Amino acid sequence: MPPPLYIAMRFIGYRKKAILLSLTGVILGVAFYICSQAQTQGFERFFIKGALGTSGAIVIGNRFQSLHTGILDRGAPGMLNVSHEKPRKFYEGINDPERIMRVVNEFSNVAACAPVLEGSAALATDFRQEVFRVQGIDMTLHLKASTLREQIVDGSIEDFQVKPLGLILGYELADKMRTRVGQDVGLIGLDGEHRTFRVCAVFQTGNLFIDEKYGYIHLKAAQSLLQRPYGVSHLMVKLRDPSRAPALATHLEQLFQHRARSWQDRERGSLQIFSLIRISAAITVSTIILLAGFGIFNILTLMVMDKVREIAVLRSMGYRRADISAIFLWQGFLVALIGSVLGCVLGAALTYGVSQIPVDIKGFLSTKRFLVHWSGTDYLTATAIAFVAIFLASYFPSRRAARLAPVDILRGSGQ
Repeated sequence: MPPPLYIAMRFIGYRKKAILLSLTGVILGVAFYICSQAQTQGFERFFIKGALGTSGAIVIGNRFQSLHTGILDRGAPGMLNVSHEKPRKFYEGINDPERIMRVVNEFSNVAACAPVLEGSAALATDFRQEVFRVQGIDMTLHLKASTLREQIVDGSIEDFQVKPLGLILGYELADKMRTRVGQDVGLIGLDGEHRTFRVCAVFQTGNLFIDEKYGYIHLKAAQSLLQRPYGVSHLMVKLRDPSRAPALATHLEQLFQHRARSWQDRERGSLQIFSLIRISAAITVSTIILLAGFGIFNILTLMVMDKVREIAVLRSMGYRRADISAIFLWQGFLVALIGSVLGCVLGAALTYGVSQIPVDIKGFLSTKRFLVHWSGTDYLTATAIAFVAIFLASYFPSRRAARLAPVDILRGSGQ
């Protein structure tokens, strides 16, 4: 054991209560940081999983035609501005989905691609009538490109597949309309004709908007209901690596001249909200660690003032300035190390405890329990914050201790 480390351990016992108080602050700060980040990321991951499972990593939609514009765009009199806008004329839907799907499936990052025909229809029951968004799907392809099978909470997909006029409703929509699996309901399309469908299953994504406003029928049934016998509204693309969606979306848009939007682009607003919440929680909880750092600073400063004669003796024995400084830095290091280890253990325990709390949240997201995400990055970040804060708190007292002149102290003129 290095002599400065041994002396640092002896010095820590000199102000045991104060050190324990600061150590408690480090432990709680690290633990609360880990727990808060696990919760915010848990809800964010839940939202992302729902978005990817329902709409895909990329949505290829309306065909567009770029309009001719000049390189320079004249603004105010006497001024010229470079125009970055790309005016486009859009044409609804995709007329040749098979060709586009065939090309899309050639990309190595593409796991699946499925056509969707979407429109508005009226859902009529004995209880009430409600306008909702109906999506016509090819169930075989849709199951490969989405997480619909995992989202089914009642009924079965197999029953839907064998019924040409089968219907799958969102959980909140089914509850609002007081319908159940096996019940016949009416769908009214653009032509005003009343068609009878059988509710085969109910799905729940956790996204209240989708669960309350969406339902699925077979693609051919949707073409008849929505009076669109050819083409589809969009294609949903599932990727093996969803993080690479923006680059691929840009490439597909240029390739097909159809608008292609990545999930990061579609959910940009929601993702920014989650990011701000995560940063806010990190800043708030990190103040606990910073306060513990101020405590360490005060303790070590007082210790330097109280131990000036001991420091003078050590200097006279041959200890260098760096050795004296190391004694106080070692004290800070020990506090940071013990606080981080115990804080990570407590943070893991708190995270697990929070994940077991039953709740019934309904709103932007719907869940029956607190959602957490276990990430080693959170533990490393919390530990790094603790070490940086304690190091800074230890550095200045250690420099002061190293600058003390042993001759002056021993003569009684120190400090």
